[in-house]
Amino acid sequence: MGKRSLITWLNERFSRGSIRSTMFASFTVSAVVAILLTGATLFARFSAQMDATIEEENQILVDQVNQSLSTYLRDVIRLSDSLSYNVIKNTDMESERLDERMRLLYNTYSDYVENIALFDSAGSLVATAPPARLREGADVRERDWFRRAMERTENIHFGGPTVENLFADDAYRWVIPLSCAVELTRGRETGLGVLLIDLKYQAVSDLFSSVQLSGNGYVYLIDGAGELIYHPARQRIATGLVEETNLDAARRSDGVYTEYRDGQLRSVIVRGVGYTGWKAVGVVSQPGFRLGDSQDILFTVVIFCAFFALLILMNFYLTTKITDPIRLLEESVARLEQSMEGSIYVGGTTETRTLGQAVQKLVDQMRKLTDDIVREHEEKQKSELNALQAQINPHFLYNTLDTIVWMIENEREEDAARAVTALARFFRISLSKGRNIIPVRDELEHVRNYLLIQEMRYKNKFRYEILSEPAVEELSTIKLVVQPIVENAIYHSMDFMDGGDGLIRITARLAEGELQISVEDNGLGMTPQVVEGLLAGSPAAEPRVPGRGSGIGLKNVQDRIRLYFGAQYGVTIDSEPDAGTLVTLHMPTVPFGEMEES
Repeated sequence: MGKRSLITWLNERFSRGSIRSTMFASFTVSAVVAILLTGATLFARFSAQMDATIEEENQILVDQVNQSLSTYLRDVIRLSDSLSYNVIKNTDMESERLDERMRLLYNTYSDYVENIALFDSAGSLVATAPPARLREGADVRERDWFRRAMERTENIHFGGPTVENLFADDAYRWVIPLSCAVELTRGRETGLGVLLIDLKYQAVSDLFSSVQLSGNGYVYLIDGAGELIYHPARQRIATGLVEETNLDAARRSDGVYTEYRDGQLRSVIVRGVGYTGWKAVGVVSQPGFRLGDSQDILFTVVIFCAFFALLILMNFYLTTKITDPIRLLEESVARLEQSMEGSIYVGGTTETRTLGQAVQKLVDQMRKLTDDIVREHEEKQKSELNALQAQINPHFLYNTLDTIVWMIENEREEDAARAVTALARFFRISLSKGRNIIPVRDELEHVRNYLLIQEMRYKNKFRYEILSEPAVEELSTIKLVVQPIVENAIYHSMDFMDGGDGLIRITARLAEGELQISVEDNGLGMTPQVVEGLLAGSPAAEPRVPGRGSGIGLKNVQDRIRLYFGAQYGVTIDSEPDAGTLVTLHMPTVPFGEMEES
């Protein structure tokens, strides 16, 4: 059964079932889901706490081994400083020997140190502890620890693990070389030498091998370049059987990181080792608390079944108490469907009582509301048809095309091109992809194109100005509310002007917390009675010019504004006979794009 088939089956089952069975099933499913989600949440919470505790313990272990290693290295550096400044620097090589004092210090640190050796700048052996001689053919100047000590004389240098084969009686032990430049005195001459302290690799290995992180976690040691100093699987890494992310760890600062390796998520704990640039790195698989043996699973199942049984009983009781009043209400509504008379059941809980009272009140008002809705619907249809008819005025189009033909015949191609462009833009904005809400910018552009065409048709009988504040151009307005006002001003005022004295001024501004678009002309003006009739929609109040007007009255514009924005907005008219007319559209300041059309 596919996903769609399952959803269809569930919808059919719920639609055919009673409200009691539907509520019972819904309550039960919701409760089961709530139990499961609560259990999962608690489990995840407990698991996260356990994970955090385990991770904290692992960090403590890594910090402990890091501290132990730092203490060990601090002792070794203290040994190096004692040899460099208290023994070697204060000894004249011509008259004194260093072996005895070096041997005393070696015996003190013999648990950590394999051997101590002092070389001059030519690579000759000066003193050792314990006593030893160089292997035949051995040239210490080729050793990395010697070169680094001579190149950077101010630092102490730690090398990587190596098998020491420098001395003739050496048993090829694993060591970590520590070297530094020292000052050698021979009589009155001084020169540079190199002090070599071979640290026992086993001492470092014992520090790390004794640490066991959670699960199969482990700790390893790298130098600043990421080269391994100690790793529990060093031999397998060397043979390529195991890979490690030591180079990535070398680039990281101290902290805890998560990485995905070999199909497993694991935590990497990085801690810098003082004095050396080394880093102790702990690696452990992501810890997690999981259900244990079968007893844990059985206990969880028993608890779930007990909660489920209790929920069944509670749901049965609750659904009965809730659905009985609803059933009675449903029966009374079914009787009402047969005739619009009769009483509605009122009882049960507060909600069902309120619902019964509301249904009864609804029945009383139904016929009245039905009549009102039908009447309003018819009026709205008429208004929409008038608006649609006004968008494409055949007389305006015919006159404009006739004017364009006249311009072409009189070789006024530039004016004809301007007129065609203005006409195209006029109709493009008139259509506006079917939208009724457009920016003020587009509405003003629509009016500008309309006025440009009319100015050409009327042969400059009037002038026009369009003024707008930048802040209002991106606000919302209703399409085609300004152009009908301008059209009325032309046909009822400008048409009677002489010698280009006519002026139409269109202004868009923010005033009194609202958007105001005004159309002002210096035409004939109107009496207060005519103004009142225009706003009331009286046909006698607005004289028509046959075949020329848009068919959209001021009342129509006002109704459209109030339909979209509310009764507090609309149209105001200020006019006096022979003093011109000012028509102002009042709309809210709604940015374009935020207003949704219903």
